Amino acid sequence: MKPKLEFVNHILREIKEKDLHRQLRYGHIRESHITIGAKKLINLCSNDYLGLQGNKIEAGQLQSSSRLVSGNDVSFRRLEKKLAAHKSQKASLVFPTGYMANLGVISALVGKKDLILSDELNHASIIDACKMTGAKVQVYKHNDMEDLAKKINTHNKMRKFVITEGIFSMDGDYANLKQMTEITEKNNAILILDDAHGDFAVGDDGRGTANLFGVDKKIDAYVSSLSKALGSFGGYAAAHDSIIDLCINRSKSFIYTSALPSFLVKMSLDRLEQDRKTRQIALSKNTALLSSGLKKIGYDIKSPTHIIPIIIGKEKKTLDFGRYLFECGVFAQPIRYPTVPKNSARIRVSVTAWISKKQIEHTLSVFEKAGKKFKIF
Repeated sequence: MKPKLEFVNHILREIKEKDLHRQLRYGHIRESHITIGAKKLINLCSNDYLGLQGNKIEAGQLQSSSRLVSGNDVSFRRLEKKLAAHKSQKASLVFPTGYMANLGVISALVGKKDLILSDELNHASIIDACKMTGAKVQVYKHNDMEDLAKKINTHNKMRKFVITEGIFSMDGDYANLKQMTEITEKNNAILILDDAHGDFAVGDDGRGTANLFGVDKKIDAYVSSLSKALGSFGGYAAAHDSIIDLCINRSKSFIYTSALPSFLVKMSLDRLEQDRKTRQIALSKNTALLSSGLKKIGYDIKSPTHIIPIIIGKEKKTLDFGRYLFECGVFAQPIRYPTVPKNSARIRVSVTAWISKKQIEHTLSVFEKAGKKFKIF
């Protein structure tokens, strides 16, 4: 059995042989100059055509170019080292958004002759990325490991990729990662985990869903967000350094877009370096309090996480339900098709560490009145 990442190194060798290999240069951008190492140069690569960056804003400067051209501030290197360590991986790569990170990682790794096995409730960014690859896509039933095992065994001659979310954004349940890693190891498949909703929120020191289930070393590539639990902005990937190298060279969503502003990179660094344990504990307590309270009222709550969907069913009824909550001082958005299947519209509750016990009590009181008014129970 060949090492499952051998193809990544093979592609990288081909890129290098054609003199097409890219490497990131780290520098400081100030107005019309870029300083790389000890050398100060006139920056003729920026897209800041009107020179408006000279009018500095308090937050800091924008990069005004892609990271491979002239927008690669040294702060990215510091952030990416910390993110790689956070996920116990060799390297990481910051993207402007989590959506772009999924597009970039999946399209860089997967080819037309490959097989993707994707959970039926995966995020739209994963679905779009799968389509971009031109690969054969098999959608397995949500969290159904028997269906995954059956479908992965029907294509033994193809290179295989299994893609899942860690915490599913609309149902709030965990992926069955323990069993999934057993299946991927048995079939020499590459496992890509989108941990946007678990990262920084669950696991030891917020290391995410895979860490929570003790399988963090068995994930081949992580995709995640800096704009959810970390409270900053952007997305990132963390993986073996060869995978990150390939993403730098093949991810269109990385290559052909301007970099994140340096002040947002520094914001993420600041949040990463903060002690988040107290807030993680508060989030866990608030989740338990609100979830148990909704169950006592009579709602059928199955989610074990801070994403709590309350299934209403019909779209109009869900909208009316949401309006009633709004009138009563509770802002919880109705989620409808095509985000979720038809007739499974819901109110999506996202718990945070910010809300107080008094606010939770008021929320439960409103949901109890709403449940009776709309005959939910």
